[in-house]
Amino acid sequence: MLLYRVGPEGYYAAETTEGALRVLFSDPYEIPPAEWRLGRKLEVEPKGLLAPVAPSKILGIGRNYVQHAKELGNPVPDEPLLFLKAPSSLIGPGASVVLPPESERVEFEGEIAVVLRQRLSRASAEEARAAILGVTCACDVTARDLQRRDATFARGKSFDTFCPVGPALLLEPELDSLSVETRVNGRVRQQGSSSEMIWGVAELLGYASQMMTLEAGDVVLTGTPEGVGPLAPGDELEVEVSGVGVLENRVEAWRQP
Repeated sequence: MLLYRVGPEGYYAAETTEGALRVLFSDPYEIPPAEWRLGRKLEVEPKGLLAPVAPSKILGIGRNYVQHAKELGNPVPDEPLLFLKAPSSLIGPGASVVLPPESERVEFEGEIAVVLRQRLSRASAEEARAAILGVTCACDVTARDLQRRDATFARGKSFDTFCPVGPALLLEPELDSLSVETRVNGRVRQQGSSSEMIWGVAELLGYASQMMTLEAGDVVLTGTPEGVGPLAPGDELEVEVSGVGVLENRVEAWRQP
């Protein structure tokens, strides 16, 4: 089942196994999908979809694919490399990624994103797996020159519009067999699978929960495969995760308001 957020109101809608999109009358964070109450059918244009989550924080995982670490000239870490992206960087499907004037090289990083259903603190991998609401597509847009210049990743990762997410949440995913593909202007630039991750999804969540409490609705970006590259104004960016659909965003240059 797929879960969407529909604008402008921001209410949830669920796509049933029959392919119909229906208004959701239940709280997806409190009520299991088997008990959801669904209402009328909806006809929603792609531009009417919002980011499917509104997280209190966005947690990123760096260098979780061996070949990506190597392509940037970095060693494979001995333990998961955690960083935070500002929640204000979040945008939904169809919104524009804006290239800031402070950076001369902004790059795409297509990823599988995990969304939590409940609070998680000092959890085991098994407890973390049970706390997952679903997965979605994301792009960890990064100002690479600033990331390399700074001691931390915060500035290079957190410009407004630097975290496209969507278009839907895939509920009850097969975590160990998810694929992710990034395309720029229709050309495939990245391909990867959760089976290739150094640390699996549940292991990452359990590890992160030892340091910080993860709240319901929080987003965890699980790392990007090799093939990252620069973005330019006018680019059409697509990230596809198996079973989720395609996240589409156009790239624009920053303009003075």
